[in-house]
Amino acid sequence: TTINERLEPYKKSNPQGKWEDWVKSAFFDRVSLSSTGYHATPDIGYNFKTNSGNAFNYFTFGVACSVVEIDCLTGDHQVLRTDIVMDLGESLNPAIDIGQIEGGFMQGYGMFVMEQIIHSPDGVLLTRGPGAYKIPSFNDVPSQFNVCLLRGASNPRAVYSSEAVGEPPLFLAASVFFAIKNAIRSARQDAGATSNFH
Repeated sequence: TTINERLEPYKKSNPQGKWEDWVKSAFFDRVSLSSTGYHATPDIGYNFKTNSGNAFNYFTFGVACSVVEIDCLTGDHQVLRTDIVMDLGESLNPAIDIGQIEGGFMQGYGMFVMEQIIHSPDGVLLTRGPGAYKIPSFNDVPSQFNVCLLRGASNPRAVYSSEAVGEPPLFLAASVFFAIKNAIRSARQDAGATSNFH
């Protein structure tokens, strides 16, 4: 409504014009053709003293399984396969959502497996950005990377029964961390060493 109201003078002055003409004229007259809105989610609120209420409107769920290969001489590893299933309700755009899942997973992979947080003796964080620690590259993407969205799990509490995606898939990369740990434990057992290690 707001944008149409702002374009109305241009439509009246050029009734035979096209959308592009009206927008171009408004742009050169420096008329804002943007609009914003705000939605306050209903029925949320949590009381920590009584441990009651709804802190969130809904939750996003996912599951991942990863297969890794470890070089026991160098300690290097490779992620051979990762399978992910995410419950995002009725996805508004599956291609974008799958891209978000893949990106979040790789970010988590860097956090759980590659990054090493180092502090100075005075407590100053020394690893402040990707220039100070290794981040995942395209060589670190699982050789076989399967992502699918759970079907038939609509979310009546959100827009068009969808669910948010972004940060939730990050934690699914813990599957790589635990796969590496299990592979090391298995290799130690094969070598006759204790399976317990830190």
